[in-house]
Amino acid sequence: QVQLVESGGGLVQAGGSLRLSCAASGGTVTAYVMGWFRQAPGKEREFVAAIDWSGSMTFYADSVKGRFTISRDNAKNTGYLQMNSLKREDTAVYYCAAQALFGNIRAPTYAYWGQGTQVTVSS
Repeated sequence: QVQLVESGGGLVQAGGSLRLSCAASGGTVTAYVMGWFRQAPGKEREFVAAIDWSGSMTFYADSVKGRFTISRDNAKNTGYLQMNSLKREDTAVYYCAAQALFGNIRAPTYAYWGQGTQVTVSS
């Protein structure tokens, strides 16, 4: 059973940056695809980014492409989401997720989820 814990959220002004971390335990996440999703109040959970087990393939939602960077450090069992040029519309609870299969990585159907971390972008 894999446990995921996000950190790094907070309040930031528009145009600023944050780096989210996702620490994994209870399993070897080197074998897992890792993804980031977000959910704003009243909206469905949406895909943000994903990275394959080796870190060689990354995928992004169009809304964050060029501003966010997903990465992972398998030696530390940790994934990251670097968020630059933040906008008010990036405000949401951000969740990291992991799954063993390289299936539909853009769907919120991952096997394991963290508890989420709040990101608030002010104008």
